[in-house]
Amino acid sequence: MKRVIIPVTILLTSFPSLFAQIDVSLFEYWQFHSDVENCMYKTSCELAFQQLEQRQSEVAGLKTREEFLDRQSQVRLKLERLMGPLPAKTPLNARVTGVIKKDDYRVEKVLFESMPQYYVTAALFLPVPVKGKLPVVIYASGHSANGFRSEVYQHVIINLVKKGFAVLAFDPVGQGERWQYFNQDGSRQFRSSTIEHSYPGVQCYISGYSPTRYFVWDAIRSIDYLVSRKEIDPQRIGMTGRSGGGTQVAYAAAMDDRILAAAPECFITNMKYILKSIGPQDAEQNLYHQINEGLDHADLLEVRAPQPALMITTTRDFFSIQGARETFREVKQFYSALDAADQIGMVEDDAEHASTKKNREAMYAFFQESLQNPGTPEDLEVEVLPEQELWVTETGNVAALNGATLHSLNRDFTRQLLDQRNTGEHAEQVKTAAIKYSGFEYPSTFEAAVFSGRFNSDQYAVEKYLVKGSGEYHLPLALFRPPQNLSSEAVLLLDDQGMKHAAGSEIIPRLVGQGYSVVVADLPGIGSMGPGYLKGDAYVENTSFNQWFAGILTGKSIVAMRAEDIIRIVHFLKNEAGGVETVAAISAGALGSELLHAAVFEKSIEKAAVLGSFVSFAELAMSPEYKPAFITSVVAGAIQSYDLPDLMASLIPRKLLVVNPVDPLGKEYSNEEIGSLLAYPAVIYEQNGNQGSFAVLNGQDQDQLSEHILTWLK
Repeated sequence: MKRVIIPVTILLTSFPSLFAQIDVSLFEYWQFHSDVENCMYKTSCELAFQQLEQRQSEVAGLKTREEFLDRQSQVRLKLERLMGPLPAKTPLNARVTGVIKKDDYRVEKVLFESMPQYYVTAALFLPVPVKGKLPVVIYASGHSANGFRSEVYQHVIINLVKKGFAVLAFDPVGQGERWQYFNQDGSRQFRSSTIEHSYPGVQCYISGYSPTRYFVWDAIRSIDYLVSRKEIDPQRIGMTGRSGGGTQVAYAAAMDDRILAAAPECFITNMKYILKSIGPQDAEQNLYHQINEGLDHADLLEVRAPQPALMITTTRDFFSIQGARETFREVKQFYSALDAADQIGMVEDDAEHASTKKNREAMYAFFQESLQNPGTPEDLEVEVLPEQELWVTETGNVAALNGATLHSLNRDFTRQLLDQRNTGEHAEQVKTAAIKYSGFEYPSTFEAAVFSGRFNSDQYAVEKYLVKGSGEYHLPLALFRPPQNLSSEAVLLLDDQGMKHAAGSEIIPRLVGQGYSVVVADLPGIGSMGPGYLKGDAYVENTSFNQWFAGILTGKSIVAMRAEDIIRIVHFLKNEAGGVETVAAISAGALGSELLHAAVFEKSIEKAAVLGSFVSFAELAMSPEYKPAFITSVVAGAIQSYDLPDLMASLIPRKLLVVNPVDPLGKEYSNEEIGSLLAYPAVIYEQNGNQGSFAVLNGQDQDQLSEHILTWLK
């Protein structure tokens, strides 16, 4: 069967009538709410700030050495849990693919497997001649397209080698020779390494963990390679790197105590100021539920105490210098409590997000002292090597080796996860799991709606309202009422293109003509309520992964926020709209996920119709490619216990209609494919004698769709 993309517009096609001419906007009038398009992100931030304040209070309460050590142990266990389980150590199968000889150093180009067929390209720089066992510095590259071959990074590496250090530099996945995504003509699919990290990193989050695991593992296996070399002193290992490299240093050094000295550059700050400035960074910089678990940047250094560490910072960095200073003060107190105040340092220079001479010389001096390799810290002018000369592979990319990728590693992990998962759980167990993973909280209070005007005609009346949402924001609603023969059932219509698009749809006049009241609304991040100004460094196809990451950090998903707001709208219909006894809810596009969650939590949604939605988180996790816009409607980690078909099954005996479901790329499924994906809810409905209440309609055009919805409502 030919697979075609179903445009969202076919689900709610505009209707050339007075309905399409109605202005349903509210925020032009309610100007106090002018920042509502940023409410989704700011609500996530407010929760994060509360969690960070709780952490700060706990740290401030530490008094004795024993209390500091106890917290250190707790943090170590948390990091291991949130990072892990780390892979098993397998043969590195390391080999040198070439050697570059210079007067006072040589470079061995190294290829090894940190996991089976997961290839890491690296270069070992050795001073010439080698005198005894050498101290070594691992250099982690920031987000450069060419990895450690960047002239800025080579400058540091060669300076360290000329000062008598061995240096191992490796390419992070998605950089240098480890790009993963390509167009058919062989060109790179994504414009930046941050997206190379976050696009597959999103899929790791869906499976319940951060891709940080794989970045740290590459560093750990780099150490394994180094200690196998006769030239290297395993007791004198240091690690440094800037920007994204600073991230790798901070996490790797927190996880592997073989790293004696750590000097993260242009990364360490604190989460409060990250959230208030550039927002959460790409996927590997954020652990799953990190803030909710009470972890901040300071913990990555405190867990290492009393081992030597140096924070390298700049005052105009987008990693806030204020956050860096506050973190340093806390870490200094931690080290002092362990009688090691002289082992933690901080250097800052007045510069942007960059390497400076002052900071480089401070770093050289730090390693010279902590790794016992005395000498001058003077930053030398050096000649860097041509990029291609440092290629480890013949083609300049490990893709030619047909090895594993971040996507394939997570795909295999997810398959194992699903094989181990119990299926067929009771509806209440699914509900409990959905609350746990989404962070949903049933609204404790419901404020009265703000009536905002009415428009009357012979065909209908339109009333506008503001309904208080789950955060410091209000939801805009437009309620279409028939002039007579009012049904006691109201229809809630949610459109992932926003209420303005929904208000002009062909479905509304058909429903109003049959006596149904219809309400359209925007949810956080949708229509007039988004997406806001935060785009972050992982922005793909008009979707900010970084906003979704904020919910992962706090444990409160966007899906939960929106599901709570759907329930608030349902409460408004049943308690304030007048004459409404039951509610049927329809979603168009990706909001099917939010509607299914809301329906599980709110039994007064007696009917649910999901139009043009993806129907499986697991499918999104395992697909080679996916539609980025779907991601905000995903609950990270949910597939450890449930998926959307489980939510569908738990709605029994309520009526559920699934129309034109789509795959992770937004393409139409074949009947056989969707039959397999939704077999579980179909069986559950049938076993309970409610098979007539569950229907799946595939390949429906607009005319058929309207008729089916009207029939379903009866």
